Amino acid sequence: MKRILVAEDDADIRETLKDLLSGEGYAVETAADGVAAVAAWKGSQEPFDLVVLDVMMPGKSGYDVCREMRAAGSRVAVLMLSAKSEEIDKVVGLELGADDYVTKPFGVRELLARVSAALRRAELSSSPKADAAADFGFCGATASVRRYRLERGDRYAPLTEIEMKLARLFAAHPGEVLARDRMLNEVWGVNYLGTTRTLDQHVANLRRKVGEVGGDASAIRTIHGVGYSCA
Repeated sequence: MKRILVAEDDADIRETLKDLLSGEGYAVETAADGVAAVAAWKGSQEPFDLVVLDVMMPGKSGYDVCREMRAAGSRVAVLMLSAKSEEIDKVVGLELGADDYVTKPFGVRELLARVSAALRRAELSSSPKADAAADFGFCGATASVRRYRLERGDRYAPLTEIEMKLARLFAAHPGEVLARDRMLNEVWGVNYLGTTRTLDQHVANLRRKVGEVGGDASAIRTIHGVGYSCA
């Protein structure tokens, strides 16, 4: 049974999400604010498979919670919820390492589809086959599969699940122009309901991290109107 932590300060929404996800067969724990969410995540005897974070919470925001989990090296799937629909708000969440972002109000079917997709991606990434994969070269650096980071000399930058999958996709198709729809299907899955803007932001994050370790960030090229290519 997959375990989900739902952090939402609105009691009605929190209980609705708990009932909805429990009805789908998930084991659900809840937290009423960001501080309680961190405590639940750290104190859980069994790791969570997915954390659903409302952005605007007292104590610590969803952004703060996501940042803290990623700084601790956690690769748990993170789905952010927010009443904010501005693009910059979504960008901030994705930059902090969230896997997906859902804007309120959301449909039940959409939310369940995104939860299922996030869990499926996390399961594939944590499979023995994925863990056993060898490190690979990427843009003049090395993508360390076991450490989930980009390395070059004594410099390194941590990678999220999505960034690692994008790096692997680029490395498997050097110089090939990859259409955005294809990349969404291969990295997020065919049932993903998000927009190409999510892909664009993750690619931007990956490009920035290549530059941080001294790799060749210019190798990741934007093909306007089509997608991306990586030499």
